[in-house]
Amino acid sequence: MNITPFSIQIEREILSDLRERIRKTRWPERAPGAAWEQGTDLEYLRQLLAYWADEFDWQAQERELNAATHFRAELDGVHIHFVHERARNGHGIPLILIHGWPSTFAELLPGFDVVIPSLPGYGFSERPRQVGVNYQHVAGLWHRLMRGLGYERYGAQGGDFGAGIATFMALNNPKPMIGVHLSNLEITPYTGPGARPLSAAERTYRERNEVFWQEEYGYKAIQSTKPQTLGYALNDSPAGLAAWILEKWRSWADSGGNLDERVSRDFLLTTVTLYWVTQTITSSMRDYFDNDNRRFRIMLGPQEFVEVPTGIAVFANNFVDEGTPPREWAERLYNVRRWTPMPRGGHFAPAEEPELLARDIAAFFAGL
Repeated sequence: MNITPFSIQIEREILSDLRERIRKTRWPERAPGAAWEQGTDLEYLRQLLAYWADEFDWQAQERELNAATHFRAELDGVHIHFVHERARNGHGIPLILIHGWPSTFAELLPGFDVVIPSLPGYGFSERPRQVGVNYQHVAGLWHRLMRGLGYERYGAQGGDFGAGIATFMALNNPKPMIGVHLSNLEITPYTGPGARPLSAAERTYRERNEVFWQEEYGYKAIQSTKPQTLGYALNDSPAGLAAWILEKWRSWADSGGNLDERVSRDFLLTTVTLYWVTQTITSSMRDYFDNDNRRFRIMLGPQEFVEVPTGIAVFANNFVDEGTPPREWAERLYNVRRWTPMPRGGHFAPAEEPELLARDIAAFFAGL
């Protein structure tokens, strides 16, 4: 595997163009009714974009990101970006940390002996020019990446799409896997004919989860069917890109409706800026197209079970409640060795509660 050192260096012309576009935003009228009820609040976005154009210091964020050790590797003819940091003391457990959408590698930088790849089509990772770059496909890529780095045994941790990829790393090639740790549940277990009946807690969870998707499904319906059409707008407008991404961060984080009190504006704008300067919002949204069950049949069968030891940190405190999964729901699919309901933190646990998450990861792997 061809691995080369990499550093983030965004050209000043790109940043100047970004600021000019922000200042020329053509704003829509304010939505009637309560703020945020019909989507990203106009006043919030105006204030955030003013900060993005006039005060946000990308060069400072770039220096901070480059403090980590970055590389690019060629896999299947495309270049994959990743951070590789060795444990500072002794021999760390090799661990691949896998982000989801709308996140980037920056959400996962704190760690131990870690490999943090950018998903194909996110940030500085290219996406293969084909369909079907789904959980299973990326799981195979990440196994090859870890082997190419010289690791024979390793663990995987993930949330959102990362949880799905880690699951299929363990399902499809369990031999090198020490364990799997998840910060939320991405893959639905089999509940069809022959499965045990749902418990009362499982029924309550599914009912609440169905309500969540009635409230939140709009973005997914578009991204899983017409990501290219949406991509023209988001790739051209900083305001559109920020509105699309940050509305999800507010809804899915344990934000109480006020994202500024939960996550710093500099971090949020670093995330949005990474999507902007790499022009990867469209390719990142293809994950929804490529993982769509109607198209690629990712539904699990009754015999599929993750035998690899699994730890699950339950960060179920989203502002828009998606339900709290009970342990028996996870045990339909996973060999659950550690189950930790968290007192706070939502979908973006690495950014919201990095210490709670890191301690649970460490405790899980230490117990193995």
